[in-house]
Amino acid sequence: MNNPLTGPPDPRLEQLRGRLAAVQERIDNAVAAAGPAARPPRLIVVTKFHPAEDVRRLAALGVTDVGENRDQEAAQKAAQLQDLGLSWHFIGQLQSKKAKSVVKYAASVHAVDREALVSALAKAMAAESDRTGRAPLDCFIQVSLDDDAGAHRGGAAPAEVPALAEQLAGAAGLRLAGVMAVAPLGADPAAAFEKLAGISGRLTEQFPHATGISAGMSQDLEQAVRFGATHLRVGSDILGPRPALR
Repeated sequence: MNNPLTGPPDPRLEQLRGRLAAVQERIDNAVAAAGPAARPPRLIVVTKFHPAEDVRRLAALGVTDVGENRDQEAAQKAAQLQDLGLSWHFIGQLQSKKAKSVVKYAASVHAVDREALVSALAKAMAAESDRTGRAPLDCFIQVSLDDDAGAHRGGAAPAEVPALAEQLAGAAGLRLAGVMAVAPLGADPAAAFEKLAGISGRLTEQFPHATGISAGMSQDLEQAVRFGATHLRVGSDILGPRPALR
């Protein structure tokens, strides 16, 4: 395949280079501000609605982790770009019936929010492991941090986390990676991520390996880093506005 770095001048590549560098600078500054114990989080570039060509450009710039929230789009891109060796993260709400497809390409699922989905993923992984011998699927429990049900952005209630963790930890082919959340609309993201950090702390008391905290997007990554995010999900500040549908 053509290498975007060695081909003819590509304005889009240069645009992505600049945007990626700006986000990385924000992350570096946030890590420095968080203190000497802070560690750089893993950057997942959310490429939904953007073409596979942009993902190839990002890979040429050093991006290794990409996020998608629609199975059909993700499956197509993963198949088209399998030569790049990327790690694909499914970050959106996932229907149980899509589990069989998602485990064919995803390294992790960031929105495990109910027992039925755990069961579906475990069943799909059993078949996929037999077929390909793939590595376990990392699973983040999505936690709802909304106090107002009317503003609900998805996820299990904090009280439901222990049972989901037990189920995930006991499921062959699934790996309990940690927790994930989206800051509530109109709320202070710092307060939300502080709450998530507390939930993570209680989880790791029982499951010491489940240290992942998937939190922070374009608008609130600094607050997420401050409260221990290990994975950031950044889309628009790198890729720009969603392209017009044709």
